[in-house]
Amino acid sequence: MKIVIVGPGAIGLLLAAFLSKSKEDIWLLDKNKERAEKLARDGISVEGISGKWNTKIKATSDPKEIGTAELVVLATKSYDTKNAITQSKLIISEKTAVLTLQNGIGNIEIISEAVGPDNVIGGTTNLGATLLNDTHIRHAGNGETIIGKIDGSTPVIMREVRELFNKVKLETKISRDIKGILWSKLIINAGINALTALTRLHNGRLTEFEGTRRILRDAVTEAVKIAKRKRIKLIYDDPLAKVEAVCEATSGNISSMLQDVLRRKRTEIDFINGVVVRLGQELGIPVPVNTMLVNLVKTIEASHHFALER
Repeated sequence: MKIVIVGPGAIGLLLAAFLSKSKEDIWLLDKNKERAEKLARDGISVEGISGKWNTKIKATSDPKEIGTAELVVLATKSYDTKNAITQSKLIISEKTAVLTLQNGIGNIEIISEAVGPDNVIGGTTNLGATLLNDTHIRHAGNGETIIGKIDGSTPVIMREVRELFNKVKLETKISRDIKGILWSKLIINAGINALTALTRLHNGRLTEFEGTRRILRDAVTEAVKIAKRKRIKLIYDDPLAKVEAVCEATSGNISSMLQDVLRRKRTEIDFINGVVVRLGQELGIPVPVNTMLVNLVKTIEASHHFALER
């Protein structure tokens, strides 16, 4: 199977590194030519809970080099989804499955609009990784990956993806309610990511301080109200308890949004807390805490050049 991972960020590199252990034809597609050349030359270096190792990988910025893929995995930032799927058009045929393992809500819709909904697979992963440089990542945490189609079907290609991922020790399951899975993950991210980006705290620290604990609870409560109004079935009986448990389970983790802020990069706030704000406005549900979090993170994004150095 020819598999192309689009986006060599922390999760993209981790997926490519693990999948390179299979006998499949694994490629990385990067919008950055220099970075793609560096990855093709040096491979991917991994350290962390899976040990210290390096693996060679095929990488390019030119989709013509790859040819038609059987599976395309989008691991870009959510705000890059439209550009990424457009760049990938040359490697996508009517039989190509496109799997999104990105943060937030809205990626499935963007991809479906570009290539049609039939072969689009939604997904979420709880793998933890930190980008150390263009070719070097820290494997920070294991966690299951869940995939599924919006219509609840389980095509052969999706079962093959599950088997392949499990074979290379990427624990993967199929869900018939991927929308509920994605919203459950969104609620966790809405409670954690923006707060870590603003406070520059590790996940686990958020529940140690009364101020951050209150904001986390309020942000989660607002997001749950939106999900209930939209009649989305969450996978956790007590979402707030789940978010706090995730903080503890990933206590030393630097969230992806905090990594973006520290690197003075754009964040995915629009696809996480921003979704709660937009739907709150549409549904007439007040979401003041999520609105505040969005406004503050966007201020950080817009004012990096004004920030005082420590």
